[in-house]
Amino acid sequence: MNGSEEIKGFFGVVAPWLDQLSGVIDLLSIAVLLIGAARFTLKMVRGEFASENFRRLSIMNTARRELGSYILAGLELLIVSDVIHTAITLDLDGLLFLGGLVIIRAIIGLFLEREIRVLSEVSYASAADEDGQDKDRGS
Repeated sequence: MNGSEEIKGFFGVVAPWLDQLSGVIDLLSIAVLLIGAARFTLKMVRGEFASENFRRLSIMNTARRELGSYILAGLELLIVSDVIHTAITLDLDGLLFLGGLVIIRAIIGLFLEREIRVLSEVSYASAADEDGQDKDRGS
């Protein structure tokens, strides 16, 4: 038995396990996305009932930042799953799909990270303005 045959034999044994692992990772990515969506919804509802405009804006911006983080994490897990699946199938169509998915994820990631950064800056600037107004009122 040469090295190539040993690798094929080993791969044949491991491939079903990797396929199962890929499915579990898919489920985890869906769970991450659902948890993010649920947390986002709860925070947005809570934000709607906030009495002050600043507090409402702060809660909603925080919710949007966190949702973006959950989306990025879910997409990362989906890519891991697709890499495993593509390695198992050794299919050109799967490889092309994976390449497209990585490009789409990179573009979405850039926009989400930019939005998260902007929302963070807005939240910090708003908090600083509120602190300044509170100090002015206290003087």
